[in-house]
Parts: sequence; C-alpha cells; structure tokens
Amino acid sequence: MKKSLLVILFSIFNSLLSAITIYRPFNNEDINSVPCYLRILDENNTDVTYTYANASYSWYDHPKYFYYYKNKFYLYGGQIMHLKIKPGKYKIEFYTPKDKTYPFQYLKKTEWKSNSYYYDTESDLVILYVSPTADDNYLYNGGWYIDHKTPKFFYYTVPKYYDFN
Repeated sequence: MKKSLLVILFSIFNSLLSAITIYRPFNNEDINSVPCYLRILDENNTDVTYTYANASYSWYDHPKYFYYYKNKFYLYGGQIMHLKIKPGKYKIEFYTPKDKTYPFQYLKKTEWKSNSYYYDTESDLVILYVSPTADDNYLYNGGWYIDHKTPKFFYYTVPKYYDFN
C-alpha cells in the first residue's frame, strides 16, 4: 500500500516537470572522454541543478536504454541527457573542473566553461546541443558551446569557434 502511494505521488510530481533533451555529439576520442557538468541557475542566479531537476541519460548507440545519474549530471561525447525541470525560466550552463580535463594538459589552467543558454520551460524548445569550442585554427580551447541548432559535422562534430575574450 505504501509503495503504490509512493509511486502515484512520484508520477504526479514527474508529470508537473518540463522535459528537455540535451545531446553531446561524438568528437574525437580524446575530447569524448572529457566530461561536461550541467549547471542550472534560476532567475536569481541561484544554483538549482539538483533541487529543481532530475535527469537520466542514454547513449547514441543505445538510445532506448536509460540510466539514472547517481550524483552529478554530466555528459561525455556520444551521450544524451534527458532532463526534467520545474516550470520557470533558467540559465543553463556546462563546465569542466580543472582536474577533469585530461588528456588536455595544456588547457588545465582554468575551469572549462560554456556560454549561458536562457531557457524558458514555456517555450517549444525540447532539444539542446553541447559541443566543445575551438579557436580559429580548430584547436580545442577549453570550453563548451550550448545551442538549439544541430552542430555541423565532418567525420565528427566540428568544434564551435568561440572566442572567450
């Protein structure tokens, strides 16, 4: 009896959340192994990542199998995040701590950050993409770019040119 009540309450709570899917396309093997972590900020710039949202993930090559995150919400190359969030307006960002940038030792000086993507759960948007950034020579420069448009592909996702200055 208690279990069924808990399932019903969870279902009701889950139905009140808005859903968005975030893709991190494949790149080369090295950058695929660098995780990017999700950060969600409310209108007061308060981090609400783990209080207003829940998430699961799947892989491009097995999109029907879902896994729940145990601690932090992150993406590796080829991973898909299924995010449910309370209705509202948010700033979505991704970051990689300095100690997680292996094998890019030359970019280990600072935390990798993304642009901020402003998301309103009332919009029709249901898919975002996050991809690594590069300089004008297409060399990774230690950042992430969030967009609602599919990134360009060659053999892998073409890194997004983004100047952090």
